[in-house]
Amino acid sequence: MNSNIKRNSWKQWLVPAGLILLSLVPMLGGTFRIIELAGGAEVTPDNARFFASPIPVVIHIIGATLFSVLGAFQFTSRLHRPKSNWHRLVGRVLIPCGLVAALSGLWMARFYPWPALDGELLYAMRLLFGFAMLMSIIFGITTIRKRDYIGHGDWMIRGYAIGLGAGTQVLTHLPMMLFPDIASELSRAIMMGAGWVINIAVAEWVIRKRRARRARPRRRASSVSI
Repeated sequence: MNSNIKRNSWKQWLVPAGLILLSLVPMLGGTFRIIELAGGAEVTPDNARFFASPIPVVIHIIGATLFSVLGAFQFTSRLHRPKSNWHRLVGRVLIPCGLVAALSGLWMARFYPWPALDGELLYAMRLLFGFAMLMSIIFGITTIRKRDYIGHGDWMIRGYAIGLGAGTQVLTHLPMMLFPDIASELSRAIMMGAGWVINIAVAEWVIRKRRARRARPRRRASSVSI
């Protein structure tokens, strides 16, 4: 009995650990970018846009990092116990961080000069998924105010999935890293888009699974009453 409890307790931390691991490379990249800006590194064509306007990228990195890390722990059922205020307290930090990450991401997509291999297709994708993340979080706020806890969870999962796109995009870019000759505006847009689409697909699968799990006791109750 005790061994089963310990095993289940250990398994509950696998999802948060996996999500943090997925976002590790973007977090390290963001930390390096902030150090680069603070230390007055050499200005290059790759970082010139950040030196010209550092505030948006700095607040984006901070907001996205906190959103990724704190959001990962929201998937731990152990922290959702009735007597635990973890979910509610963290949510008060998580939601503003998500809004900051989405809004600053949209600002950078709109006003920063495009880096190499960015084109019109990827620009449209950045605006589309950035806006989708923003609206998912806003819907998450409106549903929790209506005490629609299920709807709130669904929308926040969608927003978190889009926000975690940078982590998945590290993996979807592996073909371009292994075969540099395929690098082009189209291939980069496809690989970036694949990261967002994969995350959204996983989010919808998680949402369906959660809803099915909640519906199971109702079906059992109805069958007993019949």
